[in-house]
Amino acid sequence: MHAKIITILDILEHATRSMIPPMSVLLVRDFGRDPFIILISCLLSLRARDRVCYPICKQLFSRIRTPEALRAMNINELEEIIRPIGFYHRKAYTLQRVCAELIERFQGKVPANEGDLLSLYGVGRKTANLVLSEGFEMPGLCVDTHVHKIANRLGLVSTKTPQETEKALKKLVPKKRWRDINRLFVVWGQNKRALAYLWKQEPFVSLDTQKLSIKKGH
Repeated sequence: MHAKIITILDILEHATRSMIPPMSVLLVRDFGRDPFIILISCLLSLRARDRVCYPICKQLFSRIRTPEALRAMNINELEEIIRPIGFYHRKAYTLQRVCAELIERFQGKVPANEGDLLSLYGVGRKTANLVLSEGFEMPGLCVDTHVHKIANRLGLVSTKTPQETEKALKKLVPKKRWRDINRLFVVWGQNKRALAYLWKQEPFVSLDTQKLSIKKGH
């Protein structure tokens, strides 16, 4: 199975090379590798599409780059900037509360370990892993809806929740390739039509659980 996973990732690397990468990758390109930017952008992106969230993040980070600056921003001004993303009242509150915790508990720095990240208000496993992988370039396997669905369709895992998928994938995927899973599966999920041909070639065709269930009459 390890060999198949490596093959899948290598094929996706080639197939998606000209496609728009996930927002986290774009923000690293735009602002440098900044754990704070990855953390805040991930909190903003919950229940929002990258194409909506990305320009808002660029606007916000062109003005503020530190927990102190975001915490000091007028809440009404912050809400107005992030309004198009949706749930802006709750998200503005979350951002400023997280910034307050970073200042009070971590000297204004984003912690570089899973436990401390998960202790922050509003931070779940998806956000923590993305901060570790894209913010610190540490091994982190970020599982969102795309990763969860594709991993199950490929039969790499048989899980019901993203948390279960993360745990299962960590046992299958070499640690040095953990960061690639989210980046490549997200682009695949966002470009399903353009990459539909992949399901017609190996190793994807023989791993496609949807086709296997149809053949079995399920």
